[in-house]
Amino acid sequence: ISVAEETGLIVPIGWWALREACTQVRRWQQRWPMDPPLYASVNVSGKIFGQPDIVERVWKLLEETGLPPTSLRLEITESILMDHGEQALQILGELRALGVQFSIDDFGTGFSSLSYLQRFSYDTLKIDRSFIAGMQEKADVSAIVQTIVGLGSLLGSSVVAEGVETAGQFEHLKAMGCPAAQGFWFSKPVEAAKAEKLISRPHVWAS
Repeated sequence: ISVAEETGLIVPIGWWALREACTQVRRWQQRWPMDPPLYASVNVSGKIFGQPDIVERVWKLLEETGLPPTSLRLEITESILMDHGEQALQILGELRALGVQFSIDDFGTGFSSLSYLQRFSYDTLKIDRSFIAGMQEKADVSAIVQTIVGLGSLLGSSVVAEGVETAGQFEHLKAMGCPAAQGFWFSKPVEAAKAEKLISRPHVWAS
């Protein structure tokens, strides 16, 4: 990824990944209707986010793939907000007006979290994996995780814990009331065919 960022290849790769994700999730929505429906959560590079035609291209992509805008969640980091400033907030507003949702990735590791939360309402806060890894051993880290969970609840934002790798971490998060989690404890990255087996298992969706 770092090489793709340096060479600029991250732009065509990023658009390809976004299209593939939207296409695949739309197929799964049609095969497994759910309430709420499955959604695509896709990381967005700062180089893509800074393109002047990003709003038009995202809208066109959604039209072509048939994925409802509310079923697309773009994951951005705090560094993107810091690098692009007012332009970033404008793009966020325009995409949000279309129905697209947003997640702040690696939340808690940047310096602008609270100031940008005040200026723009995000759908999801994703707690950085570094906090999850240390929360069982360090009381102060656990307190930070609990605070983010509470903050998300107060702001009306969903919260997702990243990097959950053990049963202990999962149970710790459940005790905190964290509504969602992701990580190797549930599954390592898999191809579409294997992902379908996971989706089709009813207990996957149980809390």
